[in-house]
Order: sequence, then structure tokens, then C-alpha cells
Amino acid sequence: MAYVIAEPCIGTKDSACVDVCPVDCIHPRKDEAKFADLEQLYIDPAECIDCGACVPVCPVTAIFPVEDLPDKWKGFTEINANYYKS
Repeated sequence: MAYVIAEPCIGTKDSACVDVCPVDCIHPRKDEAKFADLEQLYIDPAECIDCGACVPVCPVTAIFPVEDLPDKWKGFTEINANYYKS
């Protein structure tokens, strides 16, 4: 997994990252049925190309390269991956 969306996204779900992602690996989009029901956005670890375009546009600094993810949010690596398993 190249990038992970962590706790600051919860309740925010600003979709600026979705709009700049060149491979459409951040979901749910505002037009997807699950958007209203979920508390955050998720990066697909299999689709992310490690471009970093999402990082500077996140208004709450919720997106991190997996190797730079703060220890307190390490669990979000699995949370992001699990979203795409269902």
C-alpha cells in the first residue's frame, strides 16, 4: 500500500483527493451509494500508484505514505485495505 487515509478524514470526507487521483483509487465518491453511510474515504492498496497527488490537496492532512503513518494511526492501513475486501 502506497498511501493511507487516517483518522483526520473521519467526519470530513472532503473529496478533493478523489478529484485529483489519476487512477480513481479513492472511494467512496460523493455519487456512490455508500458515501453517506461511511465515516471516511479509503485508498485502494492494489490500485494506488504511489503518485502522491492526493496528499497536498487534503485539507485535514489525513493522507500519509504508509511508511510515514504516525504510530497512533497504524491501524488505518488495515482499515483502508479491508474496505476493498468487501
